[in-house]
Amino acid sequence: MKFLRLIVFCVAVLMIIPTFSVNAVNNYWYVKRNAEHKQPICDSSLEYIEDLGAIYVDRGHGDEQNEKVIYLTFDAGYENGNIGKILDVLSEEGVKGSFFILENLIGRAPELVKRMASEGHCVANHTKKHKKLINSTFEEVRDEIIGLEEQYKALTGREMSKFFRPPEGVFDKELLKQVNELGYKTVFWSFAYADWDNDRQMSEQAAMDIIMKNIHNGEIMLLHPTSETNAQIMKKLIKELKAQGFRFATLDEL
Repeated sequence: MKFLRLIVFCVAVLMIIPTFSVNAVNNYWYVKRNAEHKQPICDSSLEYIEDLGAIYVDRGHGDEQNEKVIYLTFDAGYENGNIGKILDVLSEEGVKGSFFILENLIGRAPELVKRMASEGHCVANHTKKHKKLINSTFEEVRDEIIGLEEQYKALTGREMSKFFRPPEGVFDKELLKQVNELGYKTVFWSFAYADWDNDRQMSEQAAMDIIMKNIHNGEIMLLHPTSETNAQIMKKLIKELKAQGFRFATLDEL
């Protein structure tokens, strides 16, 4: 009887534990860091992204290439005083970046968005509302992406750069295909670090250490411009990368 009760208990526990399929795990973009300053390789289960036109690193500037190029990309959802500081540094240093924006930034900080465009930065698409789009209909995807594009054009009179970054790196094959149909290229990243939580910011030295330890040629670096630490280290970071021989490119060059 005790054995039977144990079996019933185990079955009940298994019924309430959530299960995760391999596909669910693979809906989140990630790369393993490479401390050898080599381009990281994505997990084999994610290699299909390149077959669907998505990118995460500049293959044309690989480990053996003499020209050293890096792409500063920023996921910019809102303004808290730090985006303007980062734009100031980029202007002072003559560096262009790529900003993936949301409609919140267009609505609440239109002058910053106009500034990004007028100062020659690549302004790209991060959806209207930072919505995870897997399992969405084509019309829902279109509304989030083309809807933002139209808002940007209405504000600036310019066409948005046709690059898309899925919120939180959540995606699936169908989304990549839908993005392609809308004329966009999906851009992930080859380096990112925990900079998004404004209440848990790294020290300046810790942030510099982790960034510089993982620098590689052709890097597509993801940063959040709302990060106070990023605003504080931006000038030092750019100067250090320039000293190492890197030039800064925008995604429009890819």
